[in-house]
Amino acid sequence: MSGDIETRFWAKVLKSNFINGCWIWKAAKDGKGYGLIGQRGGRLIKAHRFSYQLHKGPIPRGLQLDHLCMVRNCVNPDHLEPVSCRENILRGNGAAKQNANKTHCKSGHKLSGKNLAIRKDGYRNCRACNARRTVEFRARSISRR
Repeated sequence: MSGDIETRFWAKVLKSNFINGCWIWKAAKDGKGYGLIGQRGGRLIKAHRFSYQLHKGPIPRGLQLDHLCMVRNCVNPDHLEPVSCRENILRGNGAAKQNANKTHCKSGHKLSGKNLAIRKDGYRNCRACNARRTVEFRARSISRR
């Protein structure tokens, strides 16, 4: 990696966050709060990815970097772990994690065993609720005739 970009990188890092050891990125950030640094040719890359590659080496193909500290503008390579996209999402606090952790549907049926239907897109459905909706749909269709 170029010495010039390393100098610019360190000028934009605050290492004095003693609370959890985060190295805080002080410069430009994207819309989600991840730090950005410019490479040759004006191409922007995420600062945490640059830091990981600088300190630990290449990011394994097909993996993403998960912020173990949950601080998006942290660039401490010891706070970053290469994981699959699925693992990264499930470690977060978004809707995908919340849905993956559900054990029952909105109606209270268990989302397991024979009552669990997994769609091609990976979503899980309750077979009991699907059957009820089908009956209701057919009843509405018949009454409209």
